[in-house]
Amino acid sequence: MPHIIVEYTPNLQNLPFDAMLASVNQRLAESPEVADEADLKARVIPAEHYRVGVADSGRGFIHVTIRIMAGRNEQAKKDFSQRVVDGMLEHMPAFDGMTVHLSVDVVDMEWGSYRKVKL
Repeated sequence: MPHIIVEYTPNLQNLPFDAMLASVNQRLAESPEVADEADLKARVIPAEHYRVGVADSGRGFIHVTIRIMAGRNEQAKKDFSQRVVDGMLEHMPAFDGMTVHLSVDVVDMEWGSYRKVKL
């Protein structure tokens, strides 16, 4: 925890995901809510099939889900999402001729059902 899951439309070419994830993880590691930076787990998943509105082209999205253990207040969640936005934007290229949406959502994981084992 946290799990950082980046989904994106593959029409957004050559996004620097390594740099983005490094920046996001660094910013989250600096949060007082993160006890151990090694608990940050980030990955990128392309949305093979997608639609953005009703247009056939010229649109894309990057959506980041941050999954954290339940119990944090709204200010902590807002701080998490802002750290992610800032980290993503630090390395975001320009998208000429496209409308691109970057969104972030913080989702609670339940203590009763979550399991983690270090191997």
